[in-house]
Amino acid sequence: MKKITLFLIVVLPTIILAQQNAWKGYFSYNEITDVTTNENKVIASTKNSLFSKETTIGNLVTFTSINEVKPATITTIYQSSTQHTFIGNENGLIIIIKPDGSVVNKPDIILEVPVPPNKKKINDFYEYNGKIYVATQYGITVINLSNLEIDETYYIGSAGESLDVLQTTVFNNEIYAVTRTQGIKKALLSNPFLYDYSQWTVFDGGFWIGLVTFNNQLVGANTNSILYKFIGNTTQQFGTFGSTGIKLKTSANYLVFLANYQIQVYNQNLSLESLVYNIPDYPDYFTGATTLNNKLYIGTSKNGVFETPIPNTNTFTSISPNGPIQDYSFRIKKTTDELWITHGGFDRTYTPDYKHEGISTYQVNSGWNKIAKENFPDVVSLGTILENNLNKKQKFICSNHKGLLKIVDKTAFTLLDQTNTGANGLESLYYAPDPNYKSTRPNSLIQDKEGNIWMTNAYVNKGLKVLRSNGSWQSYDLSSLIQDATNERYGNMEIDKNGTKWMATFFNGVVAFNEKYNNKTIVINTSQGLPDSDVRCVALDKKGQLWIGNYKGLRIINNVDRFLSENELTATNIVIQEGDLAQELFYQQTIQDIYVDGSNNKWVSIADAGVFHVSSNGQRTLHRFTKENSPLPSNNVLDIEIDEVSGEVFFATDKGTVSFLGSSTKGSDNLENAYVYPNPVRPEYTGTVKIAGLMDKVNLKITDIEGNLVFETTSQGGTVEWDTTAFGKYKVASGVYMIFISSNDAAETTVKKIMIIR
Repeated sequence: MKKITLFLIVVLPTIILAQQNAWKGYFSYNEITDVTTNENKVIASTKNSLFSKETTIGNLVTFTSINEVKPATITTIYQSSTQHTFIGNENGLIIIIKPDGSVVNKPDIILEVPVPPNKKKINDFYEYNGKIYVATQYGITVINLSNLEIDETYYIGSAGESLDVLQTTVFNNEIYAVTRTQGIKKALLSNPFLYDYSQWTVFDGGFWIGLVTFNNQLVGANTNSILYKFIGNTTQQFGTFGSTGIKLKTSANYLVFLANYQIQVYNQNLSLESLVYNIPDYPDYFTGATTLNNKLYIGTSKNGVFETPIPNTNTFTSISPNGPIQDYSFRIKKTTDELWITHGGFDRTYTPDYKHEGISTYQVNSGWNKIAKENFPDVVSLGTILENNLNKKQKFICSNHKGLLKIVDKTAFTLLDQTNTGANGLESLYYAPDPNYKSTRPNSLIQDKEGNIWMTNAYVNKGLKVLRSNGSWQSYDLSSLIQDATNERYGNMEIDKNGTKWMATFFNGVVAFNEKYNNKTIVINTSQGLPDSDVRCVALDKKGQLWIGNYKGLRIINNVDRFLSENELTATNIVIQEGDLAQELFYQQTIQDIYVDGSNNKWVSIADAGVFHVSSNGQRTLHRFTKENSPLPSNNVLDIEIDEVSGEVFFATDKGTVSFLGSSTKGSDNLENAYVYPNPVRPEYTGTVKIAGLMDKVNLKITDIEGNLVFETTSQGGTVEWDTTAFGKYKVASGVYMIFISSNDAAETTVKKIMIIR
């Protein structure tokens, strides 16, 4: 395969990438941005996805990056009379889901509208007479429903400038536009010169939230917290609201007014039918509201969509799909039988974000569950997760502000910090203006083979801590070895087979430490080959190499055993050949995470550039996944995790978690559970055959029924892929093929058969 470096813009035509069933999505449907209805369907959006539910049969469908819906940030949605779903985004992108489920992306506004990129937000869609009027931050864009193309754009500012339009409506053959700063404007809909701003006049010069046509009259919501109907140019009050208003919309036979903490539903006579201030047991603010079949559907900022009857009886039913607490996933961990996700975090300088959202867990049989933040109300910025190998019911999670959270069986919670870990335990940073300020910042959780749990502690001299398997704590002072220890912050840590701890730091490169060798320490910084002192991550591979993810590139230590015999270590780069040009792998790129898979290949996350899967020596690119060429919802991959049994590779991003079913699995202890899939291989199948459940480094040969060899390899990890060709030259013919598998010492052997149908 051709080697591809980061600075080449390509789409890898890998066979497995084309198979959507190789990907899974783990999205949240709690953070709702809008709700709409059509016929018997409720549709709701989050910032990153969409779901619809049939109210009659309960059929639920989700639209995410897995099925090609890749929004920037969804701001509004609408389903047309032609059953097209329109999705508006913060950056001007319009995504259209056709009735057959196919997806059309319209970047016309992003590419063609001559206003700053941060002034292209889609505010609202309005349908009239075969056209969709798109209210945006710059004006109005008109889409023709017959061909889904843009007809024209109106800039209606008082001098022809762009103007933030919140909503449009049509009444008595006049089009009305609610603007943020210049009141309500109107023009004759049949006027062929609507693109001329001078054709638009001010209907009302006040400040309005929304305007709709309802029961053959104009109805508006003003920023003065009053609802009005218009009789000609005269306003008549019919309602008030006491919370920040968001939107006014019509649906079925009702008028719905949405505010942060209030929803009002009016009938056709503008009499109040329902009034909702809150949803019991779900303290939250409202983000969307609509009606269908005498039911009100409410979108919330953190708890999904609820259904309640009209008039309201204080009965609320959640209709959102199950999922994690939120899409922003900071750290992810595959434990023995679950997937754990934390939603906190810190920025590049390790400043905590102070988020407090709880923990999401997923189990195949029971689906998603959450460990509510009420169990540890003061703990924020949750990050790295560790399962105690000596007691798998215990999980430890770093809070980058409050200490170390210990969870037992998901029911008992203990916060470990400077108050209860003793003189050799965790420490709070010292803040001169307020000596009583407490902020305890552990990171880098990792367990050694004796069961001791190691971690770093930022902003203190004794920056390396260990919770011994017997429950005692110990600290190691790094201040004599690294500069300005009380200002140092740490990335992750690895422990090699000799017990050496390799720590990524913010200011001092990589710090290597081993207490078994008289507290020996080596610092690897820019003087020892690093391109920058800021090391974001480190990873040990199966050959004893340390891969160093730097703020400005990649480096490796060729043999970590050298730490034992040498007093200085030098990091080197990896040079790859691209045609006639030799280039440094990941030159000057910010590396966020590195994960070594069962085959010793590396998954590398590059800031805002997706993920690379490179061979064990970095010379070949096996996969390159970005938002543009794969179901990744974002190019900002914050964490990578692998289920070493199944080979599933998880990517935690700022816009949701997805996984790719890889083939790099951990080697088994024997060949008893070796299997082949798919089997048989049918004509329509275009992927690879996988021989899984293998021991590491088995010898594998595939022959036809007559004994002619067509494939041979040595496994790396527990899975081998075969592209069903004879040594890559041509596709093998239909027939039965024999797979002979033997361990390196020939003590374990097995034979499998596979049928190929062309």
